[in-house]
Amino acid sequence: MNSKLTCAIAVMTLTVNLGAYADVSLDSCRNMALRNNKTIRLAEEGIRSARYEKKAAFANYLPGIDFTGGYMYNQQQIELLGEDAKLPTMSFDPATQQFKYNILTTPDGTPIKDPSSGSLIPTEVAVIPKEAMEYDTHNVFAGAFTLTQPIFMGGMIKAMNDITKYAENAAVAMKNSAVQDVVYGVDQAYWTVVSLREKKRLADSFVALVDSLNQNVQALLDEGMATRSDLLTVQVSLNQAKIARTKVDNGLSLSRMALAQLCGLPVHTEMTLEDEGGSDDLHRTAPQEVNMSDVYARRSDLEVIRQSINVLGSREKLALGAMLPKVAAVGMYSFSNPNVNHGFEKKFGGGFSVGATITIPLWHWGRDINHYRATQATTNAQRMLLEDLEEKVQLQVSQAQYSFNEAYKTYEMTLSNMASAEENLRSAQLGYMEGVLTTDDVIAAQTAWLAANSEKIDAQIAIRLCDVYLSKVLGTLAP
Repeated sequence: MNSKLTCAIAVMTLTVNLGAYADVSLDSCRNMALRNNKTIRLAEEGIRSARYEKKAAFANYLPGIDFTGGYMYNQQQIELLGEDAKLPTMSFDPATQQFKYNILTTPDGTPIKDPSSGSLIPTEVAVIPKEAMEYDTHNVFAGAFTLTQPIFMGGMIKAMNDITKYAENAAVAMKNSAVQDVVYGVDQAYWTVVSLREKKRLADSFVALVDSLNQNVQALLDEGMATRSDLLTVQVSLNQAKIARTKVDNGLSLSRMALAQLCGLPVHTEMTLEDEGGSDDLHRTAPQEVNMSDVYARRSDLEVIRQSINVLGSREKLALGAMLPKVAAVGMYSFSNPNVNHGFEKKFGGGFSVGATITIPLWHWGRDINHYRATQATTNAQRMLLEDLEEKVQLQVSQAQYSFNEAYKTYEMTLSNMASAEENLRSAQLGYMEGVLTTDDVIAAQTAWLAANSEKIDAQIAIRLCDVYLSKVLGTLAP
């Protein structure tokens, strides 16, 4: 029985541990998100695909070996003669030391011609039977092994290799851009949870503060020193504070779900963040001098555009290569059955052959030149897009710097406002206890205290978020 109880407790403990994370740091959230984010995994597959394409393009430099085979059934066979062929013969004449045709002559040696055709009449003939020149080609098998080695393809092979290289660089840049987007989203969600957790503490403190006032007014009412209206006013304020706390609780739960989803965890995972205890480590300042050339070089989104420009430039060379001659060396071993090299013998036979091919484009009605001009126009458009994006990045950097400095100034003012609000609340409470001020004055002081504390929390989180955004636009945000 004890062993069963121990196992049950162990299972419950394991379940709780799997569903809860304590003191999770910002770096841990980033790492979990990067491991589980599907966009990054898709980008990694894009890199893998680009690398395979690069290897495939390099293979075009190497000779290609192909096999071609076929079978054909022919209804008719080959018959080189329509009938028996009769060929005249020749005899050697010792007197003239030459060969002469054996033809029919008169006694005086005059050749006799056939009256119907006018041709000479041979006295002897060599007969080639019609059947001897008939070949069975009803079933024909043929095949060839071909080796092709490109020699000059108009620069198209090099252009294709350059395209795949730039495409791989673009895929890497796209992944880096996706990583920065994920990190930025996680940071936003993380600090939103921290902000709402601080506001929940503030809401709890405010409810306790108003509830304390409610109890004091109730005691004064019982002693006849306060009116029913004073109590109702405080109770309305207490109900409003509880409603506000409920909204904060709901917002905190939803923000935790959003952060868990970004981290690749189940949305109902309980996560306690490392910075939920509150931290005033806000001593960083925005850089005033920024080298925009370095910013452009670090920005992954701009790198994607730069690599696409390189790809389009290589496509220009590809289009130009289509207008240039192509030269290749060819080697082949071909065979057939019947063997055409050996009297249509009914077995396989063949032989080797080597050569070279050249293709020279002559006239295609402007197709290739217009395609080349189209690629040039596309490349120019992409260059203009890059210039426009660089101008927008410069504006982004300026805005981020101003927002960062403004957030710091706002935070400093909220510290002053908090001090004033706390003193005002203390004075209002003392004034109410001495009968100088009303409950409305105390509630107003409490509301001002709540607003000052809430503004301080917002200012703290704004500094964090502005810092993250500034790092993102500067291209220095790294996991």
